[in-house]
Amino acid sequence: MIILGLTGSIGMGKSAAAAGFRRVGVPVFDADKIVHGLLAEGGEAVTQIGKIFPNTVKGPAVDRYLMAGEVFCNPEALTRLESILHPMVRCQERKFLEIAARRRQRLVVLDVPLLYETEGEARCDAVVTVSAPVFIQERRVLKRPGMTQERMKSILTRQMPNGEKCRRADFVVLTGLGRDFSLRQILNIVRITSKWWDGSWSPRRGVKGK
Repeated sequence: MIILGLTGSIGMGKSAAAAGFRRVGVPVFDADKIVHGLLAEGGEAVTQIGKIFPNTVKGPAVDRYLMAGEVFCNPEALTRLESILHPMVRCQERKFLEIAARRRQRLVVLDVPLLYETEGEARCDAVVTVSAPVFIQERRVLKRPGMTQERMKSILTRQMPNGEKCRRADFVVLTGLGRDFSLRQILNIVRITSKWWDGSWSPRRGVKGK
């Protein structure tokens, strides 16, 4: 089974790219969706987060906006939050891969925003980075509820620069030229990587057995 990592900075179009992979039949693990579930009513992380950040829990769930306020410009608090969430997300990722392997999927995608920042590329056969011009990125991000220039800059400081992500990637999907253009790029990636399915080669694992 070929594992593609999908990543990109905020506002670069990663969600649309993930939807494109699903559209052509590739299963996608959505790390952000898992996090939302962990914080929602009945979520596995609610109790632990409530002990450390009691003001963020409203009723049976974590209020994500209150949580953002707790970790905004507070690296220590962010690290404590990530120490709770990241192992839980990895556990769900392993379950996703186990199910995909049992179903003999040829290709799967791990949609992980901080793939490079957490050294997650080591778990992948190849990495796809999404990219768009800065003015498009800013326009997309500032449309989000509660987003400000200050908050956007704070988020970007915690993310690897877009240029570095593109340099490290095996594939780059440009998302600023329309969905059809992006989808054609995704189809091309699927065609190329599907040929690696026998396990004999990939950019990160090299020749089988080495």
